[in-house]
Amino acid sequence: MSSNLSSNKEVVHEILDLFRIYKDGTIERLKGYEIVPPSIDPHTGVQSKDVIISPETGLSARLYLPKPATNPSQSHDKLPLLFYFHGGGFCIESAFSPLYHNYLNSLVSAANIVAVSVNYRRSPEHPLPIPFDDSWAAVNWAVGGGDHWVNDFADLNRVFFAGDSAGGNIAYNLGMRVGLEGLSGSKLEGVILVQPWFGGEELIGSEAENPDFVLMTRTVWRIVWPSVTGFDDPIINPNKDPKIADMGCERMLVCVAEKDPVRDRGCHYYEGLRRSGWKGTADIVESAGEDHVFHLFNPTSANAIALLNIFVSFFN
Repeated sequence: MSSNLSSNKEVVHEILDLFRIYKDGTIERLKGYEIVPPSIDPHTGVQSKDVIISPETGLSARLYLPKPATNPSQSHDKLPLLFYFHGGGFCIESAFSPLYHNYLNSLVSAANIVAVSVNYRRSPEHPLPIPFDDSWAAVNWAVGGGDHWVNDFADLNRVFFAGDSAGGNIAYNLGMRVGLEGLSGSKLEGVILVQPWFGGEELIGSEAENPDFVLMTRTVWRIVWPSVTGFDDPIINPNKDPKIADMGCERMLVCVAEKDPVRDRGCHYYEGLRRSGWKGTADIVESAGEDHVFHLFNPTSANAIALLNIFVSFFN
């Protein structure tokens, strides 16, 4: 929720400009609560719609179709299917945020793909692993025939996972789950981790120079996952996972940004995956001079457009 709550309520936690938790259990999100409806995007012609996946839990998603797919006069080959997991520290933003809606419109149009943007339940009301389980349920719902857009237009042998920040963490963990459990007769071809939110007990790279950032992220981890036993849990630190080589895709793309405080964690994972004996192909891309999720906040910049084009090439 987001509201102007009474100033006499006692605040238990306040994390930067993200959210406040009050003593009575009320949660006030300070950003990332705006939503926009599905639409036919006037700039790209991309069509979107919202679907309820689980009425019991409220799990939902926003689906996207590129303009050529909606032209009944054309014959169509089936298109790659992207599952996108939004960022926001597991606690803010949504699949319906203008930030993600606008970016998915651009990405779907440029890459000519079908996309499912997963609206998982957020922490701290729904602590980890609920966002992971919701995302996994959404993937299996879609590849299992849950919606006719996916059935009619998507190639289930060309499935991709992608996400930024906390969503990158979800994309990674679901890729591992595919490696261990499979994917209902579908094929996970690739995973894109965009400035993924990883961590660890031992500081690496520039983390020692950013103690306030490290403290803040560890505080958020404890809030969104109260039962966490340490920051080397493989969900947080994939390099500590003895099964790191079981990643369930053929291709991995790790995207980092030069000025991003989580840059070194993305690089560390990339190097660990390459050394692990994993049989797939991994690449890494660094955006010079940029900070965390710059491509969402300034999508028309030269570096953001370059990154978008890299995504397009990866899908096609």
